[in-house]
This record gives sequence, C-alpha cells and structure tokens, in this order.
Amino acid sequence: MLCLAGCADLGYYWQSASGHLGLMRAARPVPEWLQDPGASDALKAKLELTQRIRRFASSELGLPDNPSYKAYADLHRPAAVWNVVVAPPYSLTLKTWCFPVAGCVGYRGYYNDADARAEAEAQRALGLEAAVYPVPAYSTLGWMNWAGGDPLLSTFIGYPEGELARIVFHELAHQVLYVPDDTMFNESFATAVERIGGARWLQTQAGEAARLEYAQFDGRRQQFRALANETRRALAGIYASKEAQAGDWPAVDARKKATMDDFRQRYAVLRTGWTGPRQGAYDGWVARANNAMFGAQAAYDELVPAFEALFEREGRDWPRFYAAVKRFAALPKAGRAQALKAAAVPATADTHTPQPHNHDKGGRGA
Repeated sequence: MLCLAGCADLGYYWQSASGHLGLMRAARPVPEWLQDPGASDALKAKLELTQRIRRFASSELGLPDNPSYKAYADLHRPAAVWNVVVAPPYSLTLKTWCFPVAGCVGYRGYYNDADARAEAEAQRALGLEAAVYPVPAYSTLGWMNWAGGDPLLSTFIGYPEGELARIVFHELAHQVLYVPDDTMFNESFATAVERIGGARWLQTQAGEAARLEYAQFDGRRQQFRALANETRRALAGIYASKEAQAGDWPAVDARKKATMDDFRQRYAVLRTGWTGPRQGAYDGWVARANNAMFGAQAAYDELVPAFEALFEREGRDWPRFYAAVKRFAALPKAGRAQALKAAAVPATADTHTPQPHNHDKGGRGA
C-alpha cells in the first residue's frame, strides 16, 4: 500500500497503520477484563451488556457473527480518531480523499487531534471551510477479523444502553455492506440499521429505565436534526440562488451569515429546554458548524428514510432487506440514490422491492 502512495501521503499512511495497530494491541478479550480484579464493577457491567448486545446483533438483526466487539481496549484518550471534513465556501459538497480498499470518502481521519487540526488549517489556507470532530468508533469493514476484529473502545463504552447498542449495530452494518466511493449510501445504510435495531433492542431487551433514558435523548436528537436539516436546506438554496449564479458573493455571504446566525440562535433556545448531564451534547457540533459539518451530516441522514421504508417493504425481514440493499449497491453510483428513493415509495400492488437491473459490469472502482 505504501509503495502505491505518493511521498506526501507516506506520513499519513504511517500514522494510520501505526495508530490502528496501537489500538489493536491495547485490546484484550472481554472475559479477561471480566476476571481482572483491577477493572471496575461499572466497566464489567458495561462489558457484559455489550456481549448481550453483540449476540442480539447476530441472532436477531442478521449482523455478522465474528470476532468483532468481543474484545475491549482502553485508549486513554477521548476519541478513537479525529475526522477532518472540508467543503467549498459556497457548497455543501465535501472534498473527498481516496484510499486503497476504502475508495474515496468525504473525510480524512487522524489518530492524533493535533495532526487533524493541522490538516484543517492547511485546507483553510486554500480558501476552504474545514472542521475537525471526534469519532468514538470506526469499522475496518471485516478486513481485520483474522486479527481479532474491531474491539469495543473506552471512547464509547460509557454510553447509555440504547446508544451503546446503536453504535455496535452501526459498525457491524458496515461489515454487511460497504460500497467504495459512496459515503452517503454507506453511512445512511448503517444509520438505518442502528435506528431500527436499536429500537428493537430497547423494546425487547431493555428495562424501563433504559427506555426512558433513551427516549429523552433521542427526542433531543430528533429536534436537533430537524433544525440542522432545515438549515442545510436553506444553505443549499442560497448556494443555488440567482445571486450565486450571478457571482454576487457579498449578497450570498450576507444571506449565509444570517442563516448561520439564525441556526445558532434557534439552537440556543432549543437547548434551554433540555436538562440533565447531556444538555450540551450538541454544543461542539454547533460551534464547528459550517459547510463541511452540514455536508458531513447529510451523509449520515439523507438516505435513512429510504432505507427505513425499504426495510418495511421487505416485510421487516433482515435477510431480505440486506439482499435488497446489495442490489441497489450494485447499481452505478450516478443513479443509485435516486433508484433507492424511488423503490422505497410504498407500493400499491405488492410489498416486494423491484429488483434493479445491474448495468454496472464490474466498472466500479475498488
């Protein structure tokens, strides 16, 4: 891999490889942690919970049963990696970086936050908008299962039960399906799996306290997402406006600033109605908010309703749902999202998803 990379990328690939190897070396099987007298009772309880979640993921959601999430690593840092996202000043389209195996993605990850901030500054020097955000977990897409798989991490083990289940389901979903060069399809699919699977876990496996805790936070999440989605649509409209088409950038800048000011003011009002220890859960997001952050949010949200509708069309049957998603994944990227949205519209005659014709005969990038 390093031989294929340009000299300028050698340092980045080295930090990626060494960072992941360090994470893998820190991992120990969950049974070892459960028997470790130095591990806290709170940690042991969470690890036991994750193993129930892990078994549920395979038995009830059809997610892979492999070594992933059967070991735990204490990273002694607040994030697994820090992602850099970048977008032009008058667009929500993310800059992409291309990597072996993973293809082209709309972010660049660093194991050291200082390196991530340096990359963001370099992008800003080019006149682009950039942001850095912490990532609690990532997936190696099943490629590292031979070496023990993806471990549970200290960066998310303390999450409430509902959120802990969702993150495990999300990352395992990436091992079911990953399409090179289509971040939105991949992340929206995994988000749909985590939402549907998380709801089923809470309904059938969790206690009332966990359900109430989840309901409170998820209600806030839905409020925030609605506000962010509305703002994103407003920004997209500004960047496609007659002022933008005419190159009247002062007018575009004024409208953009007013929209961002309104977003932050409305968030402040929304936040005052929240109480408890997670009241400020979105403060960092709002502080970083710019074109890059709104573009990144779209990758995780845009196609989720279509995937959820597809799940219903497939009779809430996981194998059928995964098979249907893989058929859409085989389509050329140019029309993939549109085909998914169209097919997910409720049918009038039957409940089966039309099988898309695969026009792509192996030409997709790897």
